[in-house]
Amino acid sequence: MTVPFIRADALKALALHQQQKVSQNCDCAVGACMGWDSVSDARWPKAQMQVVATLRDPEIAHGQEPGFEEYHPDGTRYDSPDAPVATTYFPYNRCDVYGCSQCQRLVLKYTEYGGYYIDPRVRVLRSEFITPEI
Repeated sequence: MTVPFIRADALKALALHQQQKVSQNCDCAVGACMGWDSVSDARWPKAQMQVVATLRDPEIAHGQEPGFEEYHPDGTRYDSPDAPVATTYFPYNRCDVYGCSQCQRLVLKYTEYGGYYIDPRVRVLRSEFITPEI
């Protein structure tokens, strides 16, 4: 299955549409992930999460890495719940968008790779923080 690449404007439209459908009747562990929380495989509700799109630009040549520059014009930090979602900046440029089949919530997910660890991270997608492409 090919996952469609989505740009900021389409992501915002999708997020606005889905936010109207979100139900609070869900026990998925990702609903509380507002600022890039670690979500282990044991906590990830795999059975109810479907990949919807990717923010990984297919134009970046195979073998090249997307940049690590972050975008925080108002002094937020990487893990701030109110940090802007700037799709061409780290970590968004490494994300996939997932939807929960129970509550309809959309989340962003990427994997942080450190020296000796692999850390899946999740952030709930909220339309008000999605910035136009820069």
